[in-house]
Amino acid sequence: METILQITAATRELYIKFLNDISLEDLGKIPTGFNNNIWWNIAHVAVTQQLLVYGLSGLEPHMSKSFIDTYRKGTAPVNAPTLEDVGLLKAALKELIVRTKEDYHKGLFSSYTPYLTSAGVTLNNVSDAMAFNLVHEGIHIGSIIALRKALKG
Repeated sequence: METILQITAATRELYIKFLNDISLEDLGKIPTGFNNNIWWNIAHVAVTQQLLVYGLSGLEPHMSKSFIDTYRKGTAPVNAPTLEDVGLLKAALKELIVRTKEDYHKGLFSSYTPYLTSAGVTLNNVSDAMAFNLVHEGIHIGSIIALRKALKG
């Protein structure tokens, strides 16, 4: 699990780099042919990790219900981000993984509700969830690269 958490932290640094390097305007743009934007993809991965790891372990996620409801699976972008939103998400991307590591070492993830992902993979425990989360975050990095390329025309 340590390696998975280290890789997740490194992946989160890529998301933070996107937030630092892409203009606020471009974070919220939806290019022709796409159904979401860079901002939604980044917020969505933070929400998904919380739902897969905490929610399915019967624990409260460390994000507001309204944020989760806005960016969970099946949602679409509704608002462009503000500078304050970007700052909060950058902090959350780091803090949520630190918190997950601490909670894992405290033994808080003792139960888990099995979950069949849309990829056809059944997650049976928190280790499965964190491993699958890496795949999910990788998919969204690819989406962000495609969105950024489309925005550059």
